[in-house]
Amino acid sequence: RNWDYEPVSLASFTSDESLLKIDAKVNRLGRADFALTVAVDWNYDADENTMVKADAYHCTSGDESDYKLMPFSVPSQPFFEFLNGFYKDAFIKNVGHCSNLIQFEDKFEPPWPRGVYKMDKCVATGEGLPDVCPEGYYKIIFNATGQVNWGFILVARVTAKYI
Repeated sequence: RNWDYEPVSLASFTSDESLLKIDAKVNRLGRADFALTVAVDWNYDADENTMVKADAYHCTSGDESDYKLMPFSVPSQPFFEFLNGFYKDAFIKNVGHCSNLIQFEDKFEPPWPRGVYKMDKCVATGEGLPDVCPEGYYKIIFNATGQVNWGFILVARVTAKYI
């Protein structure tokens, strides 16, 4: 890939912390190194009514009013379809090495296990993501709906990678 990124902020939300609780933060590892740490306490059974979607926005200034929707969003889809698509093909390839999230080879077979899932100081590798990204700020809004509504908002600054 021809870009690097710096996470600017990570915020999470949930409609019922007794069913799903998220603690998320950006860690500063050094002068110019950052990582994400997330803990998800998952206490509900995702089913065919559990839907997910992710929208990606870009702007050059970082100003909230300048963000424009990007074409590489994840359309609204059932949770288990998401697991067999973007989750398997890109998300877990970026954070599997620094988390205890479920990993699988072929097709995910429900149910999604209840438990505490942790990403510990994760730095995404970019695998499965676009090779070329315009410089600027990206906002990713991930939403899950169903028995509990939850998600996160990640803002990252992307810069050109000089080799």
